This record gives sequence, structure tokens and C-alpha cells, in this order.
Amino acid sequence: MIHPRRLSPGDRIALVAPASGFKPAELEAGVRELARLGFEAVYDEAIFERTWFEAGPPDVRARILRQAWRDPSIAALLAVRGGYGSQQLLPLLEPEEMKAAAKLLIGYSDITALLCWSCAHGVVSLHGPMVEGRLASGPAAYDEATFLRAAMVAEPLGELAPPSLEAFAPGEASGIVVGGTLSQIVSLLGTPWAFEVPRGAILFLEDVGERPYRIHRMLTQLAQSGMLARAGALVFGEFPRCDEPGGDPAIRDVLREFTRGFPGPVLFGFPSGHTSGPTWTLPIGVRGRVRATLPAVIIDEAAVS
Repeated sequence: MIHPRRLSPGDRIALVAPASGFKPAELEAGVRELARLGFEAVYDEAIFERTWFEAGPPDVRARILRQAWRDPSIAALLAVRGGYGSQQLLPLLEPEEMKAAAKLLIGYSDITALLCWSCAHGVVSLHGPMVEGRLASGPAAYDEATFLRAAMVAEPLGELAPPSLEAFAPGEASGIVVGGTLSQIVSLLGTPWAFEVPRGAILFLEDVGERPYRIHRMLTQLAQSGMLARAGALVFGEFPRCDEPGGDPAIRDVLREFTRGFPGPVLFGFPSGHTSGPTWTLPIGVRGRVRATLPAVIIDEAAVS
């Protein structure tokens, strides 16, 4: 895997909009928060374009990404928000251009399509906070420590053991950390950009606002595709707003039952991506371990160089 250069104070970070549009006030607040952290946020004015669902036509959004990769003054790319549209860009991007640039790509939700694409082409990325609703809202909405350590320190994050984490199945496993938002990973199946889970990988899955039967259906599709069988461990996010209306069944019970018989450790409640509290940053494409006793995800490899 290629490890992007670590960020340093004063670095320029390109704010990109690969998916849906956003509120300009959120962008302004995110720019201020990045300045507080010591970075200079920059963006192409074309990110304010709008179509029905997205932040401009696919060719415009792809051009902005490619320009940021080619611009030597840009140190990293950070998504403004998710929503819908990242998958449309995959035929328009050049993997070799992205690999040659070796810059951090940061985001989650719909940006999962790009994180999977990056990982498949051998470049580490960060499943971390975006601007809208996270950086724009300050440290109450994102975990500053994991974000800055993952992006700025060329050392492994080590043990990540948030209080919300619980074990559904025992055991320990090690492998490459991959994954992201479940619905986005499923949407890639059957396409030329379908993500193939490396054998023995730690597969992280999370989502938001999906009823339990929809989560069950997507997991069934992953299982029938062979993706789950290749994983050595499963780590689920918090899945906020995914309980059935009225609370029965609860999503945690559905996930526990679905993974009964999985041969490796299964954890639930890792707070990355869509979370009820601050979202943690999880490197994608690095070596890690999962431990069910005293549940933890342990990152054994630095995301950056």
C-alpha cells in the first residue's frame, strides 16, 4: 500500500464535493475549523454547482478531484459531505494519477465508493470526518485526537477501544482494515469497481437511517457475493436510526443474529462514520487487529508516511 505524506501545520487541504450539494454556511464553518487546526482550506468555486441530486455534473466533480491530485500545493482532499454521486465519478478518474499524487482522501458515507476505489488501487485513505455536520460543528461532532493522529503522525494509531464497543463473537484476528458505509459497498457489486475484500481482512461496516430488514437484505447480498466469507473479522458501526420504528427489532439484535456462526470476532458500536456522537477516524488499507476480550480495534500500521 502507498502511504500518503503526513499533513503538517500550514498545509493546504482541498475541499471537494464528489457527491451531494451542501450548505454554504457549513462550508464556511468548516474552513474556520480547519484553520483552527492549523490548515488552509481551499476549494474550486465549481463545488457550488448543483444538479437534481449532486454538487454539479459528474464531469465537473471529477475534474475538481483530478485537479486537486495534480496540484503540488495541495496536501490532501477532504469531502464536504456525502449524500449521493461519488460512484458516478469512478469511470472518469485515473488511478495512476491518484497513485502518483499519493495524497490523503478523507470522508465517509457516499465517499465510501472513492475510499474503496483508492484501497483497491493501493493507496491508504481515511474514513474520517467531512465538513458538513462534523468539522463545521467543531470537536463535539468529530474526534479531534484520532483525526489529527491519523493524518499528521507517521505512527500507528494503536488501540482504539471506545466505550460503545461490544463483542458479539469471541476471538482475535489480524488483517487489512477495509470497508465503509454498507449501502455504498453493496451498490458497487456487479460493477467494474466492485470492491473485493482481501482474504482475512478486518471488514468495517456502518450505515444510518436504514430499517433492519434493509440492513439484513444488504448483508445477505454481501454474504451471497462471498464478501463476508473472505473477512477474518467484522466490525460494525453504531447504525444510528436503524432500529425498527417502535424499537422491535433493534438493529444490534439483527446484526448479532445475522453473524451467528461467523468464524472470527465480531464487534459492534465502533463510532466511525455515521455516529450519534463524535465520529472517529479509521484508516482504510492499513494492517490492524480485532480483539473481542476487552473489545478493541488495534491499528498496527501508520496511515501516513
